[in-house]
Amino acid sequence: MPAGGPDEAIDGAPQERWDVVVIGAGVAGLVAARDLVAAGLRTLVVEGRDAPGGAVRGHVVAGLRLDAGAESFATRGGVVADYLTELGLGEQSCTPSGLGSWVHLPSGDGPLPRTGLLGIPSTPWTADVRRTLGLLGAARASLDLVLPRRVGAGATTLGALVRARMGARVLDRLVRPVVGGVHAAEPDDLAVGAVAPALPDALARSRGSLARAVRTLRASAPAGSAVAGIDGGMNVLVSTLKRAVEDGGGAVRVRTAVMSARADDDGWVLATPGGELRTTAVLLAAPAPDLLPALLPALEPAQPDPGAEVTLVTLVVDAPALDAAPRGTGVLVAREATDVQAKALTHATAKWPWLAAQTPPGRHVVRLSYGRADGVRAADDDATLPAPGTGVDPLDAALTDASTLLGTPLTRDQLVDHAVVRWTQALPRPSAAHRAFVASVRAAVAAGAAGAGADATTTTSHRVAVAGAWVAGNGLASVIPDARAAVRSLLG
Repeated sequence: MPAGGPDEAIDGAPQERWDVVVIGAGVAGLVAARDLVAAGLRTLVVEGRDAPGGAVRGHVVAGLRLDAGAESFATRGGVVADYLTELGLGEQSCTPSGLGSWVHLPSGDGPLPRTGLLGIPSTPWTADVRRTLGLLGAARASLDLVLPRRVGAGATTLGALVRARMGARVLDRLVRPVVGGVHAAEPDDLAVGAVAPALPDALARSRGSLARAVRTLRASAPAGSAVAGIDGGMNVLVSTLKRAVEDGGGAVRVRTAVMSARADDDGWVLATPGGELRTTAVLLAAPAPDLLPALLPALEPAQPDPGAEVTLVTLVVDAPALDAAPRGTGVLVAREATDVQAKALTHATAKWPWLAAQTPPGRHVVRLSYGRADGVRAADDDATLPAPGTGVDPLDAALTDASTLLGTPLTRDQLVDHAVVRWTQALPRPSAAHRAFVASVRAAVAAGAAGAGADATTTTSHRVAVAGAWVAGNGLASVIPDARAAVRSLLG
């Protein structure tokens, strides 16, 4: 018998009954499923990929359990830290080494501001900012402190605001590499608060000064503490959540894509390769455009942002020259730098003490990220790995990029192991069009909850909620509370 109830057969198709089916086993789906089983609901999580975790899954490279996607979380508001404590992982939360990171520019490499936000410096005249911007660039950025409030007041995007208040060099050399490397987005496409929700209010309190606003936001956040991780990798969160769901009587099933959904008098019928799933409640925790019209009939025809396609290349190398961490915890690449194809590099063994402790002397883990949002690079220079058949080996290309960004030659003879992971739909870009799509999805969910003209019995037997980065925005600080709110909407 399946965990959800007795087997049935209609026209030869096996069926299972569950109280709730969660579509998508990323962090949002697993967080929601944990709360659902805790509420006593028989819950099934289905995932089309071969492992749970979404962009926070793990993999093994050179015998090391490493993150295959996200390797840190934003500490803002303490949301994620509190949730880790609730899961019993509070003592495993850890901060980066504090070595700082760099930016790769045509004019040479330079450090990023140690107490900046999205690359925006809180003190534009510090030595590290002058080194990266040059004297003229740092002087122009410093004007932000004396410019009248009206300068930049009408800016509707982050790029326009930075350009008006601090100048083009801050945008091109600091902000664009950070936003492109971390959020796979272009600053001129982002609303001011899209990736820094507290920034607009801080600007209002700082008389329009970007530097003062960033200083205010970072006042209680020492250098290196804007992000944190988990001892053992962020993938520990995934395994912990999966275990909690299963211990609570739920199930997590991979390689199980939902191909279609339809409503009948008893609830929802979801078609999968293994048969049909019947339920009265669906929590859609992954972007599934093909399912949206059936699950949300009130939704106007629309498509979510497809997200940036990102390729991550992990290299494990024996390179004692990297013991000195020549570029700190990693390097972000400016748009103007055309000598590498990667958009970012993380020196993982320099960034995370727990990982350094697991590797022998002289062995290092380096990860390169490829793939940029539209507009960050020219169409003929899209920061992707060489395609098969081009005559350039992708691994050789990654080693060449790593050598350039680290300022240290790396060869195949030093390579212990490597892995290539390609992500799609992992980083929805918070553009105006995508925000409008999310608003329409939320409205359709609300319309369904209100009955939209249906009687109460039909409404309660066809419940739908949505969660995940595709609606909540990127980052666990957004995804986790949104997923828990989705569960409350189903329960309520």
